[in-house]
Amino acid sequence: MKRIVTIISALTLMLLAACGGGQRAVVNTGGGGGGWVGGAVPRLGDNAPHQWVGGHPYNLPVHGIDISRWQGRIDWDTVRRSGVSFAFLKATEGGDHADPEFQRYWREAGAARIPRGAYHYYYFCRTGAQQAAWYIRNVPRERGSLPPVLDIEWTNSRTCPRRPGSAEILREASIFLSILERHYGQRPIVYTTVDFYRDTGIGRLNAEFWLRSVAGHPRQVYPGQRWTFWQYTGTGSVPGIRGNVDINAFAGSAGEWRAWLNRRLVR
Repeated sequence: MKRIVTIISALTLMLLAACGGGQRAVVNTGGGGGGWVGGAVPRLGDNAPHQWVGGHPYNLPVHGIDISRWQGRIDWDTVRRSGVSFAFLKATEGGDHADPEFQRYWREAGAARIPRGAYHYYYFCRTGAQQAAWYIRNVPRERGSLPPVLDIEWTNSRTCPRRPGSAEILREASIFLSILERHYGQRPIVYTTVDFYRDTGIGRLNAEFWLRSVAGHPRQVYPGQRWTFWQYTGTGSVPGIRGNVDINAFAGSAGEWRAWLNRRLVR
């Protein structure tokens, strides 16, 4: 009987995808709140799927990617047709490194009409002001782009092994955010990870948050923390991109996504 239900569920999803996903069917993928609503992201997948605790990311209808040089050549038109609604591109690290593919990705994603923004990977051996200046030097202030992103997490760097205290981290990150807000006209989004969040109290920053949680729903992993984006896998599968890719969900409906864009795009 279980096999018959699985087959019927799969056929239902294929029919919904063929019809454009206008209707939805609830498919049970296991216990612990792991069910998801079929039809939201019919062409996105995961190369290492698992049971979800507290809610499946596919229950959210708006999904996007974040990438760096390691994704290589990308067919952006195919990416857009697959259901990707946004892309965050790695631009800079620290105070002296720029992703060599950033400028090309920026042009190509824009040409494919995918809303895109740029993120900075923070190092603790430069001040917030120095890193903000480096980001501004490399990322254009372009009308219609997504807000800047500060990716702040513990680094595994031989050249910068520092792990400063919470007070310094919050002070320098706030400086970084304020400088970019003045330049781009939008307050940056802050991306972080579970261990960094717990160790530093980074959630106290005045910012929208993008949270990494690849095993459970953010409401369980980051209890009480408001968030806008959820990075739910690092082993995603997206048509138009070879190999694994990070996939993210927006915390809201399609209508809320459009309202968020109207409010948060760079002008």
